[in-house]
Order: sequence, then C-alpha cells, then structure tokens
Amino acid sequence: MSSIGTGYDLSASQFSPDGRVFQIEYASKSVENSGTSIGLRGRNGVVLAVEKLIPNQLYEDDCGSRIHNVDVHIGLAVCGMIADGNHIADIARQEASSYKQQFNRLIPLQILNDRLSSYLHAYTLYSAVRPFGVSVIICSYSKENGPEMYMIDPSGVSSGYFGCAMGKAKQAAKTEIEKINLGDVSMEDLLINASKIIYQLHDDLKDKEFKLELSWVSDQTNERHQVVPPALYKKCNEAGKTALKDGGSSDEDEPK
Repeated sequence: MSSIGTGYDLSASQFSPDGRVFQIEYASKSVENSGTSIGLRGRNGVVLAVEKLIPNQLYEDDCGSRIHNVDVHIGLAVCGMIADGNHIADIARQEASSYKQQFNRLIPLQILNDRLSSYLHAYTLYSAVRPFGVSVIICSYSKENGPEMYMIDPSGVSSGYFGCAMGKAKQAAKTEIEKINLGDVSMEDLLINASKIIYQLHDDLKDKEFKLELSWVSDQTNERHQVVPPALYKKCNEAGKTALKDGGSSDEDEPK
C-alpha cells in the first residue's frame, strides 16, 4: 500500500485524506484472492457455480463448501475467507428463521438482501470490528417473483443482477457471461455454460486442484435450492473439461 495509507488503515471507521477506507479495500482484496464464483439468472431460475480450490489432497470432497442453503428456496455462494463466509451463511439462516417465526411465511429474497447488506455494512462503521472478507451471491425463484439474484460486497453495497462474478477471474468471467443470451437459455444450458466458464478461467499455473460446485433453484426443482443431481453434474463437469481441452470460448456452443 502506498505511503498515503500510512496511519489511516488501522481502523475501519477512519477515512484517509483522499476519502478512502483502507480496511474495506483490504477486505475486497481478500475476495479477489479467492476462487471464482458466478451466478447466472435465466428465465426459469438461477444457477450458482463456484471454483472451490483444494489446497490439500487429503481434504474430504465436501470440506469447505462455498455454496450454502439459507432456506428451502434460497441459495448463497460465498467468495473470500471461508470462516467469514460460514458466519454470513449462519446469519442469513437466522434471519430467514426469524422472519418465518414472526410472519409464518418464507422470507422474500429482497428482504433477506436488505438485512444481510445492512449487517455487512455495520461492520465497516466501528473501530472495534473489521469488515468481513467476503462477497456473497444470494438467489431464489418463485412463481410470484420469478428468478431473483443479488450480490453483496464487503462494504455492504448490494445490487440485483442477471449475471455476476466475483473472485480472481471476475473480469474475464463477466466478459464470458455477457456473451450468453441469458433470457433465452434453458436451465441445463445455463449449468453447462457456467461449468465451461469456471473451467476455462481456472489458472493451472498459479492455483492447485479445484472442485466445481454447482447448484440451482428453478421451476424444475419445485422452487427449491438444490445441489445439481449427480447425472447432470457429471454432464456439466465433462462439458467444462472438454471446453478447456479444446480451448474454445463458452459462447461457441451457445444455443441460438
């Protein structure tokens, strides 16, 4: 960090002379050092895909998952520090449970987004705490509201998206996502496209092995957020490996 940050990066509650909060920038850097995560919102649902880096071959397959169930209808993907991400997922579950107990209905995604973004923002206001080193994508699908997806960054800023990316290769992922006609693609094609993007953007030279994590929520899952079934996961995984081997871009086989 340049000398202008000297003395101004010790607290999240302090601005630098040029109007920056360095603790938030450091938290964002933690997200940028994590594996790539993307969300694709189609006409009938939402797909989450995560590049889960495996630092040690002795890990169990489901260790350190970066995709979580918040409620039966809401999924959450985290990018950044795993422990911070697990905590945010727990907070999201608590908010969903509290809302259901109070109003006797499932929490709408927009309300959960507002509560989570406010929670992350609160940790950028006080010197006694530090910002969370994670960005999150939350998604849901219902017949009333259709597919919904939001992304929240470490500062607490949230926005709705049709397609979004976070992590090491987020810029390249955004470029690939823009090539997909999200409104006209089936859910299975969305999953395949997401798999291709994750595989093509993985850096074999800098990163170790990784596991592709896929989940979806759509009319095909009866509005429930679920891990992709094994048969479909295998098909998507093989499509990603084939795209990487062929060296093609994710829009070559894009449905017209």
